[in-house]
Amino acid sequence: MPLILPQNYQSTLTQDTTQDAIQLVKDTFQHKLAEALNLRRATAPLFVLAGTGLNDNLSGAERPVSFPIKSMGGQIAEVVHSLAKWKRLKLGQYHIPEGFGLYTDMNAIRAEEELDNIHSLYVDQWDWERTITAKDRNLGFLKMIVQKIFSAMKELEREVCNVYPSLTPCLPEEITFIQSEELLQTYPNLSPERREFETAKQHKAVFIIGIGGELSNGTLHDSRAPDYDDWSTPTENGFKGLNGDLIVWNPVLESNLELSSMGIRVDKSTLLRQLTIRNCEDRKDLAFHRTLLDEKLPLSIGGGIGQSRLCMFVLRKAHVGEVQASIWSEEMIDQCAKHGITLM
Repeated sequence: MPLILPQNYQSTLTQDTTQDAIQLVKDTFQHKLAEALNLRRATAPLFVLAGTGLNDNLSGAERPVSFPIKSMGGQIAEVVHSLAKWKRLKLGQYHIPEGFGLYTDMNAIRAEEELDNIHSLYVDQWDWERTITAKDRNLGFLKMIVQKIFSAMKELEREVCNVYPSLTPCLPEEITFIQSEELLQTYPNLSPERREFETAKQHKAVFIIGIGGELSNGTLHDSRAPDYDDWSTPTENGFKGLNGDLIVWNPVLESNLELSSMGIRVDKSTLLRQLTIRNCEDRKDLAFHRTLLDEKLPLSIGGGIGQSRLCMFVLRKAHVGEVQASIWSEEMIDQCAKHGITLM
């Protein structure tokens, strides 16, 4: 999206106070998330071996940052895009039972990202994964997990606003669930991004279900890789998909803000179906996919929650660069400075 420069913007927190507030947000939320979903912390890699199928290829167009490993005969390592598959592998290796899971600090580099108020070259998020059973692979279970995460966000917002009275809570009491197909039918002449804008503006917090599968007009609401989220399983009322995005209304930018992407993960049959839909059947021979197809991985649900984005939202910042140290163009730095936005 184009850079948004709010008129008469002034941060409610000083830079020094912001640093303390960032720590408060991160420490508080990860504790609440772990408690809500029965998660324990795990240490995660910054990079994985290429060619294993372990890295998240996102929409399929983004190229990972990579480098040869001298002491391993030049094998190529890739900086992770996310830990969607790595976490599921660890659930099995750690023998984590049904109803419990893990979370980790995920740090990534997305060199091809278009920089703006909410997109950075540096990505930091809480990646989490929880073991489930076949009976949990349904829309009701997905919604229950989303509600737990949203409740943790509301508790966080209240606690931070109590510490910093200049901040005021703005999240609604309940999160609204809506299918991506319903959004298309409601706003048939708008782009997916604009549909998200309109529904977030109306409801203030929404979870859009079924992202990655083809809609009735032959388009996608957004791209999703075929080998982690389940976006093709039929659900109720003729809809499809057991995944989605959690989006809130950002009152500072007066725009929608995605805080989390998550979903019930593919099982054997769903993986085969989605690989066929995406013409990616060659991936069946990759190590991760082979393990999943041999049914040696636990069924799971998981996702990522943006750390800097959550800080930006709760602390009412106009740019992710106010809560995260990264690289920005001189033009963007100057533009922001003229509008009261100081980038780290």
